Amino acid sequence: MNPTTRQPLEWKFSQVFGERSSDDEIQDADRISTVEFDKSGDYVAVGDRGGRIVIFETKDGKNTADQHYSRNQLEQLDYVSLNHPEYRYKTEFQSHEPEFDYLKSLEIEEKINKLKWCTSLSGSLFILSTNDKTIKLWKVKDRKVKKAREIDSPHQLLSSENTLLSERSFMNEQGIPSFANGNHVESGADSIFPSQEPRSKIANYEDTAYARCRRVYAHAHDFNINSLSNNSDGEPFISADDLRINLWNLEVSNQSFNIIDMKPSNMEKLTEVITSSEFHPIHCNLLAYSSSRGFIRLVDMRQSALCDYSARIFQDEECHGSRSFLTEIVASITDIKFPVDGRHILSRDYMNLKLWDMHMDSSPVATFKIHEHLRPKLCDLYNNDSIFDKFECCLSGDGLHFATGSYSNLLRIFFHGGGSDEGDTIEASKDPNSIKNRKPLPRARRSSLSNLTRGFYKQGHESTSVDGEYSLNSSSKLQHLAWHPCTYLIACASGNSLCFYHA
Repeated sequence: MNPTTRQPLEWKFSQVFGERSSDDEIQDADRISTVEFDKSGDYVAVGDRGGRIVIFETKDGKNTADQHYSRNQLEQLDYVSLNHPEYRYKTEFQSHEPEFDYLKSLEIEEKINKLKWCTSLSGSLFILSTNDKTIKLWKVKDRKVKKAREIDSPHQLLSSENTLLSERSFMNEQGIPSFANGNHVESGADSIFPSQEPRSKIANYEDTAYARCRRVYAHAHDFNINSLSNNSDGEPFISADDLRINLWNLEVSNQSFNIIDMKPSNMEKLTEVITSSEFHPIHCNLLAYSSSRGFIRLVDMRQSALCDYSARIFQDEECHGSRSFLTEIVASITDIKFPVDGRHILSRDYMNLKLWDMHMDSSPVATFKIHEHLRPKLCDLYNNDSIFDKFECCLSGDGLHFATGSYSNLLRIFFHGGGSDEGDTIEASKDPNSIKNRKPLPRARRSSLSNLTRGFYKQGHESTSVDGEYSLNSSSKLQHLAWHPCTYLIACASGNSLCFYHA
């Protein structure tokens, strides 16, 4: 991650899914709760508060950057966006349902907290999803379905019967002949084509996808799950709640190993909780997790079975001087991410986005201020609970660019090594006219979206920028986002909408 002298990127709006008019009220179940790209960038998955998972795929099936250029060529091209991908809807399914824990008299909501893609096998996609208590492994597989169309003439009828007889070898996964419109396909024209008009025939195949739950990892967490992370060797993964981190194997759903336990013998002595956890992308034995006190702990799972006593602690010594009740709350780290090379750690707390060097644990190498203008309003933010909002962070595949969200549906993007910490600010607004009534951000560039419609819209003009101070809208906040692993493309969630930006 060597800083370069390249100019900051010019960001453009690319796509949006799920857009609604400003008059439509968003149902709570429709609000997006997590976004995740797979390792190739060909697929992006979205989870919502209603327990559903929606998967989008690239329109050409494969990322053009990966398809036509080798790794060495991409490095020589200095990670430029050769052709930013466009996405289309692939499939959706219900992952979790609301449950009730009768022993604890506790309602378990269906909201998807985290999604993690696993290694694809035999043309099938695998994805982990979790709500507060239960983790599930889903297999998503493409299959061809016969599509029917109307016929008019007896010649078409005879032709369709011959075509059907020649296609009898088409069987579904259970070895049963395919179904047409829910009914069993029989041999003979009378049973296939009803006497009433219009008649139909099997015309061609249509690709579709279906999801099936392969594993359920349950009854291992007493507190709400906040993180999932896959190990670099492909089989183990971790799940973290407020006080414990468990190690799983994808093939074993009835057993897990507790590797981090921060629960004190007396809960009155509890001083911090786990907020996020992440495996190192290269070294399978290294694991990082953050806490509500603003610490990041890096542990080596080879040293002991219980890893929380041999951790290397990253802390910002400048922020641990005089502290108050409110400053301790805003110091809580809400998300951490490793870059692909694993040399740094990106963290997000309420006020700042910080970049840490793995070889220097005393202070971050870069700090990007997000909510510094809200510091005088911390008391008001505490009274309306906004101070407890959790914002995620993400970073580009080259490790030089970082992004996070803010209030008023603002997307903040920063460039490390560009000589400025101001960054770009983009407003993902459903009501583009409302931007005229707001004050712009200080020392930052902002672009507004216009003419957004329901479903999908694309525009290619460059961002505009203005200077000033921006007002706070705590009712609309951009908390969930993800960066494409192979190009400069960001997917971010605003309410029930998924917006894409490219550079």
